[in-house]
Amino acid sequence: MRYAMVIDTLKCVGCSDCVVACQTENNVPIGYCRDWITETVNGAYPSIELELKSERCNHCDNAPCVRCCPTGASHQLDNGIVLVTADECIGCGACIESCPYDARYQHPDGYVDKCTFCHHRLEKGQLPACVSVCPTKCMYFGDLDDPNSEVSQLLKNRKHKTLAPEAGTKPQVYYLI
Repeated sequence: MRYAMVIDTLKCVGCSDCVVACQTENNVPIGYCRDWITETVNGAYPSIELELKSERCNHCDNAPCVRCCPTGASHQLDNGIVLVTADECIGCGACIESCPYDARYQHPDGYVDKCTFCHHRLEKGQLPACVSVCPTKCMYFGDLDDPNSEVSQLLKNRKHKTLAPEAGTKPQVYYLI
């Protein structure tokens, strides 16, 4: 099994329900976030395009944050999820600097924190909080190793992109365009 997230940029309205759900589900301190909404404007009047995206840790197959962690606190599970073990993290910030997606932050308690794809919910058979609350149903989550999964089918049948492919990290968050 290899988990991935697919986000349909044509459906996202930038409401931030995913951000609030994540903060609530994961007790993220006020002023911090594990996911966020970006707004990109392309073109010039009268041909302007607006793209809204929910961004987070990309749970990369080739994760630089895992390679540079001096304690092994940043690690990758067999299913592709990248996690930080808080009590092993010394808060050095090497992983923060190595991430091309700016997806980690220094938690006030001294460790580095990030999106976990709500690993604790997945263990109970539930979807990540952000996916479960999206009012436009623009977020999908599943197993890329299953060719019949919804995420596999979406990537097979729709044009898509990843963020910063030139970084060589092989991100596992995909954006339908």
